Amino acid sequence: MGAIPSTTVANLRDLGGTGLSGGRRVRAGVLFRSGQLDRLDTAADPAVAALGVRTVVDFRTRAERDARPDRIPEGGRLLLADVLADQVAAGALPAAARLRRLLADPVEAERELGGGRGPELFAGIYRSFVTTESARAAYGAFLTELAGADSAPLLFHCTAGKDRTGWAATVVLTLLGASPETVRAEYLSVNAAVREAYAPLVEGYTVQGGRPETALAVIGVVPEYLGAALEEVERRHGSMEAYATDGLGVEPGDLERIRRRLTVPGPPEAGGTG
Repeated sequence: MGAIPSTTVANLRDLGGTGLSGGRRVRAGVLFRSGQLDRLDTAADPAVAALGVRTVVDFRTRAERDARPDRIPEGGRLLLADVLADQVAAGALPAAARLRRLLADPVEAERELGGGRGPELFAGIYRSFVTTESARAAYGAFLTELAGADSAPLLFHCTAGKDRTGWAATVVLTLLGASPETVRAEYLSVNAAVREAYAPLVEGYTVQGGRPETALAVIGVVPEYLGAALEEVERRHGSMEAYATDGLGVEPGDLERIRRRLTVPGPPEAGGTG
């Protein structure tokens, strides 16, 4: 399935159609990912209205939510799952949660992200998705919600829909049996949409004297960021299954329910990843 054309929701994708082991695929129309929903308008956006979203999982910080509140589809349920809450509480709001503010100030951005520091910083953020208590609680709540009988169709998102959201997609697809190559392809698939959405910001950044390579290193996603989180899972838990049960506290029965509800027989659908 892949990208869904939407006029009010950025970076909207259906994970349905993604190829899995054993000749199976992810069920279409059940699990979606996107950027923030502050402009969502089902009346003006038939593509979004047709999804019938019942549950929205928001991975953003409180500051992000307050600045751009979600618009939830009528009758939908909102689950707040703040991945970065621990770091915010410690006074260290990660760059992933303040990219727009950073790129509006080239001096601050170059000081924090320039000289190759951006990729190193983002790799650390990805490792924190596995290690911090707030991230474990957020991703555990997401998986537990996904196992619920009335949760689907479910849409999960952060701000740009690339980092916190990208990790959630990686966890789900891996647990469902997608190959590492398929998982990586889905993770990287958002780059075009994200860079398009941030293009005016990057242009303004360079006009003000910022180096384009600094901005581009953190606007998109690269395999090294994902690799940092996957290495942390392997080091601490040995497998994604153990990470989900031991690290995130998800019941094995919930994982089985997710697999039953999200997978169907057959080859990948046209346009699906993998």
